[in-house]
Amino acid sequence: MKTIGILTSGGDAPGMNAAIRSVVRTSIYNKLNILGIKEGYNGLINGKIEEMNLSSVADIIHRGGTMLRSARSEEFMNEKGFNKAVNILRVFNIDGLVVLGGDGTFRGAKKLNDSGVPTICIPCTIDNDMGYTDHTIGFYTAVETVIDAISKLRDTSTSHGRANIVEVMGRECGDIALYAGLAGGAESIIVPEVEFDIDEVCKRVIQGKNRGKLHHIIVLAEGVGNAYEVAESIQDKADTDTRVTILGHIQRGGMPTAYDRILASKMGNKAVELLISNISGKALGIKCNEIFSIDLEEALNTKKDFDTSMYEIAKILSI
Repeated sequence: MKTIGILTSGGDAPGMNAAIRSVVRTSIYNKLNILGIKEGYNGLINGKIEEMNLSSVADIIHRGGTMLRSARSEEFMNEKGFNKAVNILRVFNIDGLVVLGGDGTFRGAKKLNDSGVPTICIPCTIDNDMGYTDHTIGFYTAVETVIDAISKLRDTSTSHGRANIVEVMGRECGDIALYAGLAGGAESIIVPEVEFDIDEVCKRVIQGKNRGKLHHIIVLAEGVGNAYEVAESIQDKADTDTRVTILGHIQRGGMPTAYDRILASKMGNKAVELLISNISGKALGIKCNEIFSIDLEEALNTKKDFDTSMYEIAKILSI
């Protein structure tokens, strides 16, 4: 192992830069060449590759986004594009690859590893939708962003006696809604994993009004339904002025939390150690505060379990 490449693919997540910094500096510490691949698999196909050094990753540990940039690549998914990517890796004498991203990114990495390119994957996605690991890089930063928004919305909702639906990311995974809803004191949390009853939501709003409550925060994961239709139902059935706030891509940006920076730094270091030890085809994860590696195939096929006990706690505390 003489030269390692690193790329970020798919949706960006706070903490990616901290992971890039860790991979680059661990590689240099171990006398390895490190090459940055710009714009994900698309950039790999087009040879957007540059040598990285200590200065390349200076002053980025606290920055959101990814300094290597990211892109989705349909070309990489077809045989011609994939073969071109493999050839580019050979032309640049890249002996091993560290890939940062989520489920789709991991599938591309597995394909590369199966074709003979030693690859290690680091989970970076704000959705926290990868079942094999307790947390993914960027998740807790996104949760903090949502909590900050909830706090601000509570102030204005109280001033006007309104209900406010906060739509968060999580098309098939409700973890952002669940964690932010519990930590933010939401009255209702609507997630794709649990069937919701609009009448139950309205009942909570009415009960709150009857005891003098001036605000009502409902956190809705984007994969559940149309936030404006839910708002209209609440307004009609609970006779409460209801507004919608869609946080969108603001959840992906911003300064990563200390936790995400530490997790990214530990995983970046571990990824290089594995490649140096001729171990590849692995995804990194964290369980019980310990970094571990697992076969990519198993990582991709591990079902994500929703924390129903936390959901029940949130319901109890929101009465």
